[in-house]
Amino acid sequence: MNKNGEIRVIVLGLIRDGKRIFVSEGYDPLKQSTFYRALGGGVDFGETSLQALKREFQEEIQAELTNIRYLGCIENLFTYNGRQGHEIIQLYQCDFADAKFYKLESLVFYESENHKHRAMWIDIARFKSGELRLVPEEFFNYL
Repeated sequence: MNKNGEIRVIVLGLIRDGKRIFVSEGYDPLKQSTFYRALGGGVDFGETSLQALKREFQEEIQAELTNIRYLGCIENLFTYNGRQGHEIIQLYQCDFADAKFYKLESLVFYESENHKHRAMWIDIARFKSGELRLVPEEFFNYL
């Protein structure tokens, strides 16, 4: 989450396998609502979004990416845990280099020592039906 009044530049990797996508599960305690988002993270100063994408996947789940293709930019205004957020998202389509990731149901990873996340494959139809919430909503334009 960015500091108040700051715009955060992030990169996300859209990974598809047939009719399912690989996403991270999040929870907003104030709204008591679960949401899902593609994996990725912040772009550091002096780093390209492509470099950040590769670094984030390596740091978070020790995964190499292949077939990386830039899809576009999404501006995301949102509220999380009662705070306003503003992100500029550089979105890439990519694949896992190692086929083992396509065989996993889910995996747990740590963004920091105390910040545990779960990533999983979810059928796109569950998002399109409204059963599960994919953020940001503009992400649907790329599915």
